[in-house]
Amino acid sequence: MSCCAPGAEMALALDRATSVQPSNQEIKLASRSLGDDLRQTDLSVPTVHCAGCIQTIETALAKLDRVEGARVNLSTKRVAIRWRGNEVPPFVAALGRLGYEAHLFDPETGEKDKTLSELIRAVAVAGFAAGNIMLLSVSVWSGAEGATRDLFHWVSALIAIPALAFAGGIYFRSAWNALRHGRMNMDVPIAVGVSLAYTMSLCETINHGDHAYFDASVSLLFFLLIGRTLDHVMRERARTAVNGLSRLAARGALVLRDDGTRDYLPVGEIEPGMQLLIAAGERIPVDGKIIRGSSDLDCSLVSGESTPRNVAPGETVQAGVLNLTGSLTIKATAAAKDSFLAEMVRLMEAAEGGRAHYRRIADRVSALYAPVVHLTAFATFLGWMAASGDWHRAITIAIAVLIITCPCALGLAVPIVQVVAARRLFENGIMVKDGSAMERLATIDTAVFDKTGTLTLGQPRLVNAASIDPGMLAIAADMAAHSRHPFSKAIAGFAALGEHHKFDAVTEHPGFGIEAADAGSTWRLGRRGWAGWKARTGGEGKHGYSGTVLTKDGFIVATFDFEDALRADARAAIVKLNDQQVSVEMLSGDTENACGEVAEMLDIDGFVPALLPSGKVERIKALSKDGHKVLMVGDGLNDTPALGAAHVSIAPATAADIGRNAADFVFLRESLLAVPLALDASRKAGRVIRQNIAIAIVYNTIAVPIAILGHVTPLIAAIAMSASSLLVIGNALRLQGFVLAEVMGAPSASRSGIHASVQPS
Repeated sequence: MSCCAPGAEMALALDRATSVQPSNQEIKLASRSLGDDLRQTDLSVPTVHCAGCIQTIETALAKLDRVEGARVNLSTKRVAIRWRGNEVPPFVAALGRLGYEAHLFDPETGEKDKTLSELIRAVAVAGFAAGNIMLLSVSVWSGAEGATRDLFHWVSALIAIPALAFAGGIYFRSAWNALRHGRMNMDVPIAVGVSLAYTMSLCETINHGDHAYFDASVSLLFFLLIGRTLDHVMRERARTAVNGLSRLAARGALVLRDDGTRDYLPVGEIEPGMQLLIAAGERIPVDGKIIRGSSDLDCSLVSGESTPRNVAPGETVQAGVLNLTGSLTIKATAAAKDSFLAEMVRLMEAAEGGRAHYRRIADRVSALYAPVVHLTAFATFLGWMAASGDWHRAITIAIAVLIITCPCALGLAVPIVQVVAARRLFENGIMVKDGSAMERLATIDTAVFDKTGTLTLGQPRLVNAASIDPGMLAIAADMAAHSRHPFSKAIAGFAALGEHHKFDAVTEHPGFGIEAADAGSTWRLGRRGWAGWKARTGGEGKHGYSGTVLTKDGFIVATFDFEDALRADARAAIVKLNDQQVSVEMLSGDTENACGEVAEMLDIDGFVPALLPSGKVERIKALSKDGHKVLMVGDGLNDTPALGAAHVSIAPATAADIGRNAADFVFLRESLLAVPLALDASRKAGRVIRQNIAIAIVYNTIAVPIAILGHVTPLIAAIAMSASSLLVIGNALRLQGFVLAEVMGAPSASRSGIHASVQPS
């Protein structure tokens, strides 16, 4: 059974109007060779919305001749198909037979989701209609007879028509699309039940009957749409992480020709061996090797470390790295599609595709629901026809069975709990981006943390300002204001409030420091080996000759020490996670010494240093292969693939935009206690979800036999269905009373004086 998300068919209609089915020749030209006669074609399938869609598509495509395999990426709505030979397999036609329109994938074109606005309008229409029909029904229940009763019934029928046509259209289109392609989904019994209830009510009205069930059919739609809207809000994931990584790629670069001329080429036309000119402030377009120039690079995409890396001729650089200070000439060593950034994008897409196969609790429970409901209602109709021969009574009882077994309570069981839990978490400074993330978080047994920016704040700050002469500190701050280096920004924060020191000239030397001229004297702020060796003050700083100093005419007049403070409550968060039976590990691109220092302060037993993004992903995959459910907590650009590869992920609000988009949770405050708090809330929500599903099952166990025996009219069935939904909602609201740990409740690491030293570069 395929269980498509709401609005899929609406999106399908839009896609059919705006896309053109690609020809085999277009598909062949757009495919790329993977070697050994293997090719890959990427198709965009906008109506892929759930795990059921993914399983249906991958299974069907894998059965085609010459198709080696297919992989659906839920985030980008893309299907990657690997196939062999010169003739294109009929995978577009196969998708069409399943009800999925497909066209060639274009990474620059995003599929705009309009489902939420459609659902909100449908809820409003159904709610308005249900309220008015209920008011008219009260009069009928109060004893209205004859022409008055018939008038109320006709008015109710007229009100119900637009409600069923507009609000019910979501279910009717979904049910029809499933049936005509030989599939079943949960919208089929809903569409059948609502249609039969209205039809029978109309027949009763035409024949001047005492009872009509217009209120039952419209109220049923109203409750179902509420649950579906809540579910959609919690399901809809931000699909910008992969696109955000792609946007980090430079659009092109200046190419230095052998004859000295310069041409600007798009990144796709840059080939290995070309010499590229990279100005300060530009991103490096492809992997390469520096042949001229020196500069500071922001390598956070590669290592996750905020401290710039000084580079010189002979060193290698990766695509996507930001050139900060000096001009560089590099020799391209790889094309854009084979460079580091492209590999990052592929890692992220693979991770997203893997996570999309997670099946939520509601999906698993509902897998058998539709066929059971259909068989039960049909068997009821046949049984009453055989017993009484009265088709009117048989249909009425069958309708009551369809309504009373409606998946309204089941549809609300999960999303209402997730909405309440998400609100409780938001009150504590945690945003939940994906409802299924809470289900996944509740099952984790291992937490993996990035170091810089996650366990630490990733913001170097000056710690020995009190021991520096105020006059020298003011001069250093005025010099530092001319640089964007993290250490310079830390020193610049101590600039005097009054008159600033005026220099004759200020020059930044990339990778070394800042030089200023004043009244015949030369001031230097930067690396000790470059700025000066003559220690007039006698102090070398705790970092020895690798420290940052201020010199005047070669004499050291001040030394500067920096720290990277641990994030608030980092140690307390680790302790709480251990108390929750979760093991903790640290992964970092930093050195072994720096990682060991942080691990020792936080009492983390395991850590792996000097990891590239692919290394973090491999480590998470290794843990998953050993049977662990892994939580990844990270903030950097280089953490993005790992955030996607983990079973569930959390990022701080200070993380890079792409990291926040890739994560399932984002905590807005400084404290790391947000991590165990989110785990606690998710486990409590999981318990309530299971209770709600049990309530729905018990309700059906009691109500269905009564309805089958003919003791329930469609109106009573609608009331019973509504009561079960209200019971589920009431149980979910108990989460409001659960006590969650205070995010800022424990002493913070920074207030306790725990810091991680930063080695100046």
